[in-house]
Amino acid sequence: MYPRFRSLLFKLDPETAHALTLQALRLAGAIRPLSWALARYFAAPAKAVQAFGLTFKNPVGLAAGYDKDGVAIRGLAALGFGHVEIGTVTPLPQPGNPAPRVFRLVEDQGLINRLGFPSRGTEYVQLQLNPSLKIGLVERALGFSVPRPQPMRYPLNTLLGVNLGKNKHTPNEQAVFDYLSLLQNFAPLADYLVINISSPNTAGLRRLQERAALESLLKQLHAQRSLEEKRWEKRVPLLVKLSPDLTAAELDDAVEVILGTGMDGIVATNTTVSRAGLRSPLGAESGGLSGKPLSALSDAVLAQIVARVNGQIPVIGVGGILHPEDVRRKLDLGATLVQLYSGLVYAGPGLVKTLVTKL
Repeated sequence: MYPRFRSLLFKLDPETAHALTLQALRLAGAIRPLSWALARYFAAPAKAVQAFGLTFKNPVGLAAGYDKDGVAIRGLAALGFGHVEIGTVTPLPQPGNPAPRVFRLVEDQGLINRLGFPSRGTEYVQLQLNPSLKIGLVERALGFSVPRPQPMRYPLNTLLGVNLGKNKHTPNEQAVFDYLSLLQNFAPLADYLVINISSPNTAGLRRLQERAALESLLKQLHAQRSLEEKRWEKRVPLLVKLSPDLTAAELDDAVEVILGTGMDGIVATNTTVSRAGLRSPLGAESGGLSGKPLSALSDAVLAQIVARVNGQIPVIGVGGILHPEDVRRKLDLGATLVQLYSGLVYAGPGLVKTLVTKL
């Protein structure tokens, strides 16, 4: 049925269509019988993977960007994902860049976005992840205590990642304070965290991948995590998401810093500013390119990263996953897990089950 539904969605503005599908998933997750039915229909076989000290029920996850504010995690989990990564979350709410800012490249099975980290901010996302915080707001309003719900657990053993980014108007020299606050606020609520320093849609952000800036940032995050682990009562894996547009030398520097600062993994890769080989007339739009056109570049960067880390930390492969062979190729290149986003737009909600079943 999805091809018919897609033809209707593709008549809408891409961002409007995305908002509609996200709200549908939010509703599905909120209605337990409906989420149960979806989970039964889209159930993927168990193919467990160990990474970062965690057990993922299968290697296929949702990349950051689809659910920026954590509103539809239960509905997304019902689609069979082994993990769902929400965000990018910023400390303060911000609207992102002006619309239009998302473009479908149908001829290329790709997307271009220049969203620029639209986020409702830390407090809003925390309320989505921790119902007891909502109770605290009610208590302050009423002036007395009420029963606290149990901490939220996501269905079907789906793990939760939170992708973290600085606010647009935070100078790079002060970016560490944004990331430290995000670390402290989301470490108790997530299974793992991802430091996003590689989006092309926030001016100057990618300069944080340069060796000196990256080393300073990651050292401070690692030190803060070490101080807080006892209070959190767990060790929260920290991953770093890198750009596919780094030169070979820049990539080697970034990986060396990541290995030397106690990080637990790498996400390879973010979107690209390259436009090589595109057929769609919308390919001239600025922003980050994802989907099938990113596949070859992200694979090449993945291979270089895997060779450089030499088994010391796991790598998540992202970019251009629409078919089972795309997953197998990334796993053969050395990825431990994979993530997708644009593939859902073109292949629909049954994609995860198809990918996992055919592994």
